[in-house]
Amino acid sequence: MSALTDAKAPTLAEIEELAFAAYERLPEAFRRLSAGVQILVDDFPDEETMTEMQCETEFDLLGLFRGVGLAQSGEVATGQMPNMVWLYRRPLLDYWAEHDETLGHLVTHVLVHEIGHHLGLSDDDMEAIEAAADAAA
Repeated sequence: MSALTDAKAPTLAEIEELAFAAYERLPEAFRRLSAGVQILVDDFPDEETMTEMQCETEFDLLGLFRGVGLAQSGEVATGQMPNMVWLYRRPLLDYWAEHDETLGHLVTHVLVHEIGHHLGLSDDDMEAIEAAADAAA
């Protein structure tokens, strides 16, 4: 019980560590296709994102892919921002507190799905990639 007495919510840096560890467990082919995607963690989406995504509250998004997906990309345009996956710490923690899964699994799930959008993958493809990452854990 003493471990819980001193427990604190994971920081932005700790969620980022979970995300990078999850990314390293993903299948090599998936990582190769998603090379160059930046993984960023923030507490909440910004106002512009909330408006664009029609969020009712700041807890509506767990993560978001920003950029040009492989299915839409051709040549990289000058001045084009890099592809990025945002993970939102507070919504992730809120979801985690209400569901029966580990935080590591939840971070992996959101990361795979956001990168999966970049790659244009189906839900079945993403489930298989998640299963491979879980097996590697």
